[in-house]
Amino acid sequence: MRKHFLTVLFSVIILTSCSVKNDTQLPDPQIIIVHWNLVEVTGGVVGADHTFPLETIVWDFNEIDLKLTVTNNNADDTKEDALTSGTYPYSVTNANGKTYLSITGNEFGRFVVTANKLVIDQNDLSQGSGADGYIYTFEKTEEIVN
Repeated sequence: MRKHFLTVLFSVIILTSCSVKNDTQLPDPQIIIVHWNLVEVTGGVVGADHTFPLETIVWDFNEIDLKLTVTNNNADDTKEDALTSGTYPYSVTNANGKTYLSITGNEFGRFVVTANKLVIDQNDLSQGSGADGYIYTFEKTEEIVN
């Protein structure tokens, strides 16, 4: 009898000592917002070569609403800086293996994105080469929102 009692007792102890934790805290998901900072503009009729510090001119693409929000804090009117502050509709098209950006229904140029850079070339259009366009170079920064 004692042996049977000990077997039952150990079985109860073993079965009740294991538990599934339901109170595990998962970290809050993080949202990463990508900002594209215009850092260099080259080309054009006069052969521009302008540079801008990070956060002077920032482009934020909302891929859900297809809206581009530009924050332009450039105070030097002699420097080509593309767009004034505001929100613009945009679209992306692919032609001949290349990707093109249109802003407010007008083709802006071919673009290439790498890990940390975005380059928009107005001399390369879906319908052929542009003349005297600008090349806009952007650097990526990220903002983490909890």
